[in-house]
Amino acid sequence: MSKAQATSADSAPSHNQLDTKAQAWSALFSEPMSDLVKRYTSSVFFDKRLWQADIAGSLAHAEMLAAQGVISAADHASIQKGMAQITAEIESGAFEWKLDLEDVHLNIEARLTQLVGDAGKRLHTGRSRNDQVATDVRLWLRGEIDLIGDLLKELQVSLVDVAEQNVEVILPGFTHLQVAQPVSFGHHMLAYVEMFKRDAERMADVRRRTNVLPLGSAALAGTTYPLDRERVAKTLGMVDVNGFPVVCQNSLDAVSDRDFAIEFTAAASLCMVHVSRLSEELIIWMSQNFGFIKIADRFTTGSSIMPQKKNPDVPELARGKTGRVVGHLMGLITLMKGQPLAYNKDNQEDKEPLFDTVDTLKDTLRIFAEMVGGQLNPATGKKEGGITVNPQAMEQAALKGYATATDLADYLVKKGLPFRDAHETVAHAVKAATSHNCDLSELPLNVLQGFHPQIEKDVYEVLSLRGSLNARNTLGGTAPAQVRIQVARHRARLEK
Repeated sequence: MSKAQATSADSAPSHNQLDTKAQAWSALFSEPMSDLVKRYTSSVFFDKRLWQADIAGSLAHAEMLAAQGVISAADHASIQKGMAQITAEIESGAFEWKLDLEDVHLNIEARLTQLVGDAGKRLHTGRSRNDQVATDVRLWLRGEIDLIGDLLKELQVSLVDVAEQNVEVILPGFTHLQVAQPVSFGHHMLAYVEMFKRDAERMADVRRRTNVLPLGSAALAGTTYPLDRERVAKTLGMVDVNGFPVVCQNSLDAVSDRDFAIEFTAAASLCMVHVSRLSEELIIWMSQNFGFIKIADRFTTGSSIMPQKKNPDVPELARGKTGRVVGHLMGLITLMKGQPLAYNKDNQEDKEPLFDTVDTLKDTLRIFAEMVGGQLNPATGKKEGGITVNPQAMEQAALKGYATATDLADYLVKKGLPFRDAHETVAHAVKAATSHNCDLSELPLNVLQGFHPQIEKDVYEVLSLRGSLNARNTLGGTAPAQVRIQVARHRARLEK
């Protein structure tokens, strides 16, 4: 072999080299990437979860290329066959994910080329990894949002179940963590149903803006090939409520936009904040100083040194994980704030916080639905466990803080006293009850009449916890009749 032949042979790419990252960069580079840089820049070991979306997007792209005459029908058939084998390999665990191939896209493309030859190389016609990854993340997140919507529904059903079982249970309602007014425990649970209902609505709204096709924007400027992007959008289900395809309209924006990821993480953060508020109340209610509820043992832990302890670890950890998810939101916003158009390598850092947010939110919603509502007993067909309510402890606590003081003020207003004067009068009555270490309802009638002569015997019904509860019989109020109406409204909505 001559020196010239040897040089030519040494510089020609081998079959093995075509399985490495060098394939994507052609012959421009004169030295290989260092192992340190490979590890630093690789994303395959976390973005491989996008494989189903990547294959779905590739198949839709290939079908369109064939329909447009950009690739042959034979190439299209080979791509379909190769992708079917890759799917089987990934599902069985036989697929070898290679660090040298950097990401999920190149790993799948390299294996496809290995299986079907040149047809695999033609798949990338008219697209870039920039629009490919944007499409993959959107497809993947769309499916995760659907799962989260189902979990939010399950949690709402669990809360409605608890509310319905405890409509008549009296809970001290708090402001500033001071006893304020008596409320139905069912009414209190339904407040969280309203929060999670809004979370579900936000997720549905985020899904609409996520379900838009970037593919076909190529690297940043579009492509010279005659692509039918709307056909791909229809194939992938990226359509509006009327079934019309929804496609990113600006190629620069399409490849660099991560608003949908930030918006999802914002919605997830708010949902976790609602979980955290519920967690805080469960933790307080479970403490010995309150004793309002018990949480099933399978959601608690003990102490390594204090044998009497049952710790509310699940609510506490959910409260902590809320900070983690909110941190991911701050990270994504900061990631995007300094980027010029179009795609930048920074955007590789969008996936881990997004993936972890999805995982954390799904796990939290799943465990809270069971912790609140209990597990279904196949023998009885009823849910068991979950939260056990202590009505006596709640009612006794409501009696300690003069929770019906506002009811006495309202009583005096109905007798003709201006509310501000009634408020002042009741403050004197509370002061007297405090000095006698008794509740307002325990003050003798002649003492109450000393604060205002129009107070009559019927005041004691007004001053009772049950009377206070029943009196608030307006839309959105805590009266049991209203709570039952709300339970029915939520049941009808959640059964659709």
